[in-house]
Amino acid sequence: MFTKAQAALDGTTRTLPPLYHNWLSDLLAELPMRVCVDLWGQEEIWAAGRQDQGEKCLRVTIREPEVLKRLLFRRDLLVIVEAYLADQLRFYGDTEQMVGFVEYLAERVEFRQGFAAWLEKNLLSPLRSTLDGGGAWPRFIRHSLERDRAAVQQHYDLSNEFYKLWLDRSMTYSCARFEEPDMTLEKAQEAKLDLICRKLRLKPGERMLDIGCGWGGLLKWAATHYGVQACGITLSNEQVHYNHDWIQRDAFQDRVQVELCDYREAYRLGEFDKIVSVGMIEHVGLRNYPTYFRSILKALSPGGLFLNHGITTSSEWNPAGMAERFIDRYIFPDGELSTLPATLAAAKDGGWETIDLDCWRPHYAKTLRCWAERLERARQQAADIVGEGVVRLWHLYLIGSAFGFERNKLSVYQTLLRRAQDERWNLPMTRAGWLS
Repeated sequence: MFTKAQAALDGTTRTLPPLYHNWLSDLLAELPMRVCVDLWGQEEIWAAGRQDQGEKCLRVTIREPEVLKRLLFRRDLLVIVEAYLADQLRFYGDTEQMVGFVEYLAERVEFRQGFAAWLEKNLLSPLRSTLDGGGAWPRFIRHSLERDRAAVQQHYDLSNEFYKLWLDRSMTYSCARFEEPDMTLEKAQEAKLDLICRKLRLKPGERMLDIGCGWGGLLKWAATHYGVQACGITLSNEQVHYNHDWIQRDAFQDRVQVELCDYREAYRLGEFDKIVSVGMIEHVGLRNYPTYFRSILKALSPGGLFLNHGITTSSEWNPAGMAERFIDRYIFPDGELSTLPATLAAAKDGGWETIDLDCWRPHYAKTLRCWAERLERARQQAADIVGEGVVRLWHLYLIGSAFGFERNKLSVYQTLLRRAQDERWNLPMTRAGWLS
């Protein structure tokens, strides 16, 4: 399969050591797709046979031998991401092939990930627990108030104009609901917003709190169509400014307010009849789930309802996994996912009764595909705003996430909850009655 490759190293030309060949041979031996690996223009390595005419093939060009060195000795697939950003490695083919190739490698490059998992479990987590709560070095404490604010702002303050390019008109940045096969993203997001309002049984004059309100799509929908007094909280400065602009422009000052506020401090805004959290629990952190559910309970009026919409994972969260570290470093700092049973258990322990559970997994896969297509169509405009490297990362992230939902590695659930201490049943006897 391999012949000798000539490499330009330190200004000289010499033969690539056999160690590299042996390692690459083992690594790519069972690759189930057509891939051509080009070693800095000196040699082509074909996995799964050479390309047949008309057959799709992914071409991976490693432009610098140093990339191969780092990958071999660090055994960390984030080397590929670093090289991709530095233009030391290029992919030619569609993004899905690229994601499939990286997923294949991730299953076989395990040493670094195993060590990182051990480090997280035995050193970093105990250290954070020791420091937490004492006010010392809050920026270093995962999911402290200060660090959560910084993490959220790193992601959501990227650029309102960037998000506008590929989200729908309402700027709704969470799973849509495709009730018809040919539904547009805009209509699917409206269907989602309306279903949330019906599940919460919103009534005119009620106070509704949206935790992690984003750019305000749900706030505006609930105030317009259900007559509620809507309050949203977020830690993103850019989202606060965006919301204040449309509230002023569209004359919603008497119906909608948005505050820069952490979920742990929401109770200071008073009690609410209904509370909703869409796509926010992913930022909370697993060890803060008890705080999350207790904080929301503290802000809800007796007899009220809480709808929690969040992504789950099919297995225990692995902070050392390649996908997890990629997202943590480049997309969502400090994001963590739980399994559904663990989330429901945390809610129960926090004083909640689960009364309805709704799986939206195929809807999120389709939503992500829509976002990726829209971002690709606006690629040049997006690159002008955030840079080509960031656009490539985000497109990879959106397609990779779609894969996760399609393959049942990820899912997303809407969970409707009521206070466990509210013993008297104040809802219709059937689910259909709630949604009327």
